[in-house]
Amino acid sequence: MKSDEQRSTSFRDDAIRRFKKNPTAIFGLVIVIFFFFIAVFGQYITPHNPFQHNISNAHQPPGGEHLLGTDFFGRDVLSRIIIGARISLLVGVTVVTIRAAIGIPYGLIAGYYGGRVEAVMMRVVDAFISFPGIILAMAIMAVRGQGIENVILALTVSGWPMFARLVRGESMALKEREYVQAARALGYNDGKVMFQHILPNCLATIIVYATMGIATPILAEAGLSFLGLGATPDQATWGFQMSLERQYMRTAWWSVTFPGLAVMVVVLGFNLLGDGLRDVLDPRMKE
Repeated sequence: MKSDEQRSTSFRDDAIRRFKKNPTAIFGLVIVIFFFFIAVFGQYITPHNPFQHNISNAHQPPGGEHLLGTDFFGRDVLSRIIIGARISLLVGVTVVTIRAAIGIPYGLIAGYYGGRVEAVMMRVVDAFISFPGIILAMAIMAVRGQGIENVILALTVSGWPMFARLVRGESMALKEREYVQAARALGYNDGKVMFQHILPNCLATIIVYATMGIATPILAEAGLSFLGLGATPDQATWGFQMSLERQYMRTAWWSVTFPGLAVMVVVLGFNLLGDGLRDVLDPRMKE
């Protein structure tokens, strides 16, 4: 009979093998790594100062010294896209991390105890979900004002219930398994059962959901910034760049199109990676 360590190694090797055979997942991983690279090292690789105005150089078309052209203030579009990757990925990763930190224990407790505890806790979740997420985020931003910190707060408040519902469903199914019943019979307290026996068996689902979920805050931040409710003027986010340049779409299409393409590509990367991880981590997807 295999030991726990042998089973873990076998699963890991099998997961890596199946991931390598999934070209779309590898493509998504390459995209994600590329954008994380430019987010971390963007300030060192920008060809021009992304914040320096040069009105005499306004709306230069792509090519030559400015590979993707310039905006209304003469700023290099490529440099602003590179520097904007940091804020977009910061928002996506931070929002999903905080959502998970709130929603996972909340859902575990609700699903594990069930009954009245679950009924009360999930009615709170239902109350949050009853508001469309983007509308709730816009309301919070309207009250608190612009700023990336407020964007993170707004998107966290509007999105954590989905983590709670996901983990609650997994917890309800897993608490009836034999190994959980055995842990209870051995006298383990509820906290140990939830976090040492139930939660580890939810991780595959959580990882896939979180990976694909990073794309949603990135899109939402771009949307809020485009509406003037997200980043402040001194922050070079992709959504704010599109908002500033949308009136010049016909005469300077590059100043809006390329930031929009950056949003599209990074969202595609996270979706492809999450889809690939689902194929790898879900036992039902094995060949």
